[in-house]
Amino acid sequence: MVFSSSTFMFVFLPIFFILYYIVPFKAKNIVLCIFSLVFYAWGEPVYILLMVFSSIVDYMNGICIEKFPGKKIVFLVISVCVNLSMLGFFKYSTLLISTFNDVTGASLTVPNLALPIGISFYTFQTMSYSIDVYRGKVKTEHNFIDFMTYVSMFPQLIAGPIVRYSVVGAELHERTIDFNSFEAGMRRFLIGLFKKVLIANSVGAVFTDIQNVGIKGQSALTLWLGILAFSLQIYFDFSGYSDMAIGIGRMIGFTFPENFNYPYIAKSVSEFWRRWHMSLTTWFRDYVFIPLGGSRCSVGRNILNILVVWALTGFWHGAQWNFMLWGVYFGVILITEKYVLKSVLEKIPSAILHIYVCVMAMIGWVIFSFDKVSDIFSYVVGMFNFANPVDDKALFIFGQYKVVFVVAMLFSTPVAGWLIKKAGNRYEKAIKVISPVVYIGLFIISVAMIISESYNPFLYFRF
Repeated sequence: MVFSSSTFMFVFLPIFFILYYIVPFKAKNIVLCIFSLVFYAWGEPVYILLMVFSSIVDYMNGICIEKFPGKKIVFLVISVCVNLSMLGFFKYSTLLISTFNDVTGASLTVPNLALPIGISFYTFQTMSYSIDVYRGKVKTEHNFIDFMTYVSMFPQLIAGPIVRYSVVGAELHERTIDFNSFEAGMRRFLIGLFKKVLIANSVGAVFTDIQNVGIKGQSALTLWLGILAFSLQIYFDFSGYSDMAIGIGRMIGFTFPENFNYPYIAKSVSEFWRRWHMSLTTWFRDYVFIPLGGSRCSVGRNILNILVVWALTGFWHGAQWNFMLWGVYFGVILITEKYVLKSVLEKIPSAILHIYVCVMAMIGWVIFSFDKVSDIFSYVVGMFNFANPVDDKALFIFGQYKVVFVVAMLFSTPVAGWLIKKAGNRYEKAIKVISPVVYIGLFIISVAMIISESYNPFLYFRF
C-alpha cells in the first residue's frame, strides 16, 4: 500500500503543489524527486533502495555508453541483465521455484518475497533509456537528480503509463507551467478520479460478488454479466489511473503519452491492442518484436515472434501461469487474424466486428482474472451453458446495476464525449456555468465514497 486515496488527495498533493509552485524552476525537479521518493517510501521503505539502485545503474550505463562508444554493447548488456534479473528475482522466483518443486518433486525453499510496487514499470523505463542511448535516439542525461526525477516521478510511477525518456527528456530541463495547463490537468485528473471511484468501483462489485459466491451453479447470463462487469472495471480502473497520472503531469508541466483510446470500439483484436495500454504495447513492439525481426521475415519466424512477444506480455502482468496463458491466447488470435481471417474480417459489418472483439476480450479477461486453469475452464464453459441460461441472481444483478452498466458502456465509447462536445458547442454559455458545478458535485460524491469505503487500490498496482 502506498497512500490511501484520502491521504494522497488531501495531504500529499496539496503540500506538494504548494512547494512545487513556489520554488524557482531550478529547484522544481528537486522538489518533484523528493516527493516522489517519499510517495514510494511511504509503502515501500526498503524497496525504494531497489529503485534507486536501478536508476544509478542505468544513469551510469548511459554515461559509459557515451564515453566508451566502442564498448557500448557491454553497458547495454549490463543494463538489460541487471533490470531483468531484478524483475525476475522479485517477481518470478517464487513461481519458478514452486513450479520446479511440483514438477520434479524437489523441496527447494520457496522465497516469500513481497513484490516491489511498480517494479514492472520503472525497470522498463530505465532499460528503455539505456537502449535509446545505445541506439543514439536520446542524449545522455548527465544530471543524476534529473534522471532520478524521470524514473521516480510519482504520478505514473506505480502503474504507468510507461514513459520513455525520449518523451519527457526535454521537459525535465525546460517546460511550461501556467494556469491553462494546470486547469486542463486538473480536469483530466478529476475525470480519472470519477472513472475509478464512480464507475470502476461500482461495476466491479458485480464480479467480486460472483467470485466470492463461486462459479458452480451460476447461470450463463450471470457469468456473462460478471465478466462484462470485470471488463468495464479494469478499463475504467486502469484508464482512470492513466488519466490521473496524465492530469498531474500536465499540472506540473509534463506531457505523458496517452495510454488508452477506447479499445472496446475496435473492429479486430489487433486494433484492440493498438488502443489498450498503448505505452506497453509500443514498448514491446519497439524493444522486443522489431529486434526479433518483426514482420519483415518469413511467415514461420513472424508467427514465432508474435508468440514470444505475447507470452512475455502476459508474463509481464503477473507471476502466475494464467497470465502466460492469457498472453498466448491473444497471440494466437492475432496470428489467426493476420494469416487466416484478414480477408473475412474485411467483409463483416462493423457492428458484428465490435461484438466479436468484445467477446474475445471478455474471454481473455476470464483467463486474466482466475489463477487456476480449472476455474478458467469452468467459467468459460458456464458462459455457454445454455441449459441454465438465466436465474434469479442474473435478474437481480441486471436490475440492481443496469444504470451502472449503461453508464459504463456509454463512457467506454466516444459517444459520451461527442454528446458533451456537441452540447458545449450549442450551449456554450450554459456549459461554462454548469461544468464547474458538475465537476464539484462529482468530486464531493467521489470523496464521500472514498471516505465511506475501505481502501480500494487500482488493479494494476499488483503488476
